[in-house]
Amino acid sequence: MKKILFHITTFTVVLLSLFPFLWFVNTSLKTPMEITAIPPVLIPSGTLNSYQSAIETYNLLHFVKNSFIVAGITTIITILISIITGYALSRLRIKYKGLIMGSLLVVSMFPQISIAGPVWRILQTLGWLNSYKGLIIPYVTLTLPLGVWILASFFKDLPPDLEASARIDGCSHFQTLFRIVVPLAAPGVFTAAILVFIYAWNEFFFALLIMTQQDYQTLPVGIALFQGQYRMPWGEIAAASTVSTVPLVLMVFIFQKRIISGLTAGAIKG
Repeated sequence: MKKILFHITTFTVVLLSLFPFLWFVNTSLKTPMEITAIPPVLIPSGTLNSYQSAIETYNLLHFVKNSFIVAGITTIITILISIITGYALSRLRIKYKGLIMGSLLVVSMFPQISIAGPVWRILQTLGWLNSYKGLIIPYVTLTLPLGVWILASFFKDLPPDLEASARIDGCSHFQTLFRIVVPLAAPGVFTAAILVFIYAWNEFFFALLIMTQQDYQTLPVGIALFQGQYRMPWGEIAAASTVSTVPLVLMVFIFQKRIISGLTAGAIKG
C-alpha cells in the first residue's frame, strides 16, 4: 500500500511540475482559432505554423544563437575560474578561508535590482552595452559563487593521496589539478557547468537591461518582445518557449546521473 501511495504521489508531483511545459507545447501545435477557443481545445491539430512564423517573422533562431553564445562562453569562463578557485580553497592553506566562502555566499544572495545601476553605469563607461561581453561579464560574476561552492565542496572530499603522488613525480599544482583532480571531479564539474548554463540561458533581468538592440538580445528577452499589430501571438510565444525549454530538458535527462552524483557528493561520509 505504501509503495502504491509513493508512486501515485510521485506521478502527481511530476505531472504538476511538467504541466506548464506540456501546456505551451500543446499550445504551440494549435491554430489561432484553437488557441482562443472556449472551451479550450485539448487535442491540437498538430500544425507547425507557429514555429514557422516564430522563425520567419520574429527571427527566433537569431535569439537562440545569441543565447547559446552568451550561455556557452559564460559557462566556460565560470567553470575554469571555479575549478582553480575551488581547488585553492579546498586544498591550500589560506587565511580567512571561511570568511571568503561566506562572502561568496552573501554576494550570491544580493537581489539583482540592487546592483543593476552600478553594473549598467560601469558597462556604459566601458562602452560594453549591447555587446556579448557586456552581458557575459555580469553573468560570470553572478554564477561564480555557485560554481566555487559546488567545486570546493567536491574537491574537499577527494582523497589527497593521488595529488601527493603527482607532486612527488614533479607535477605542479596546475598540472595536478587538471591531470588528476579534474577528471576525478567530473560529476561536480558537470553539475556546476549545467547549473551555470541554465542560469545564463534563462536570465532575463540583466539581458533586458543591457541588451536594448535586437542584434544582441537573448532568447528570454526576444520572446518577451514578441508582439503583433492586432493580437498577441500566443502560438509563436508558445513555440519559442518550447524551443527555449527543450535544450534544458534534454540536457538534464542526458546528464541526470552526473547531476545527482555531483549534488550529493560528500553528503554521506563513511
